[in-house]
Amino acid sequence: MAKLYFHYSSMNAGKSTALLQAHHNYGERGMKTFLLTAYLDDRHGVGVIRSRIGIQQEATPFSKGDNLLNVVRKKKQEDSLSCVLVDEAQFLSKEQVVQLAEVVDKEGIPVLAFGIRTDFLAEPFEGSQYLMAWADEIKEIKTICHCGKKATMNARIDISGKMEMAGDQIEIGGNERYVSLCRACYYSKNTGL
Repeated sequence: MAKLYFHYSSMNAGKSTALLQAHHNYGERGMKTFLLTAYLDDRHGVGVIRSRIGIQQEATPFSKGDNLLNVVRKKKQEDSLSCVLVDEAQFLSKEQVVQLAEVVDKEGIPVLAFGIRTDFLAEPFEGSQYLMAWADEIKEIKTICHCGKKATMNARIDISGKMEMAGDQIEIGGNERYVSLCRACYYSKNTGL
């Protein structure tokens, strides 16, 4: 039975690695997956899912206005699909989360979405908020803060390592702009740098 899964974490916990491992596992069994990633995330080129450990895979980029149910149905006409894998799921809109639920419910295809739960100000992303509300199964991918506690927060840092407390919700970046912290270090602004 197909389900909508949401795998979430703070930054740098291995979400893309887990997604790419799932893609590999399906492929080893002769099953086809459909990979989606946010058009916004162009750190390694548009339509590329790349893990910090160096593995990568081409993916279909999505934008806010795309109807993902229609995108998946079109792909399904071209080839059989065993699973849809979504990277950077925090950038989904509420409507797109509904569409992914319809992929599960109407098309019978499991959807595994991977993303961060909150932004650098500890506010939920739209996609993550609705995935948390509507996913059939939710799994946290854990990572640790520099102090050794479980990291749950995403701090945006400037060039000197100080936390930024204002700015646009979305700013694409990696280790040079974001650090994962436990709640205590986040609220004390202790980035460990």
